[in-house]
Amino acid sequence: MSIPRSATPDHPIQELLATRWSPYSFSDRPVSEEDLRSLFEAARWSASSYNEQPWRYIVATKGDPDGFEKILSCLVEGNQAWAKFVPVLAIGCHSKTFARNNKPNAAAEHDLGAASASLTLEATARGLFVHQMIGILPEKVRETYGVPDDYAPLTGIAIGYLGDPPDLDQRYRDRDQAPRQRKPLTEIVFSGTWGRPSPILGEES
Repeated sequence: MSIPRSATPDHPIQELLATRWSPYSFSDRPVSEEDLRSLFEAARWSASSYNEQPWRYIVATKGDPDGFEKILSCLVEGNQAWAKFVPVLAIGCHSKTFARNNKPNAAAEHDLGAASASLTLEATARGLFVHQMIGILPEKVRETYGVPDDYAPLTGIAIGYLGDPPDLDQRYRDRDQAPRQRKPLTEIVFSGTWGRPSPILGEES
């Protein structure tokens, strides 16, 4: 499958950011353990509040069928329909409290997201694709893997090469072919008061 969905940004950005997208169509080509180690190493070096590194990942590959089915069963039905073709699945979890003082860590979800973004960009640099999903079954993850009470399962992560599985439902193929769209900067970058576009946007504002 070709790469039909590189972004067309309004302002110059790094190529990795433009070519990153989240497909539903994955090849069954295995991802090397060497590449996977580098992806999680990239996540490891992400920034976090007080350097707490609150993220934890549960991962399985198609090379471990039982382990893969365990993670797959922790996704909602709609995500299982396409994720069953993916060679690598992971679950992202975060701690609920700071280890330094046991107080609630309001930054933990943000920090897990930042770590997973680093993982995603490392994957993109290696010709891999990542599809993150909120559609998981947190309590099933907790029961299946014995996740401690002070950690929260939050996201699913699919990792692999772009492909075109013959049994993939047409609705997912259609999503992969749809144009990529984003809100303009004037709707997301403000100054002075909420909703007022920042002057840094120049003529856009």
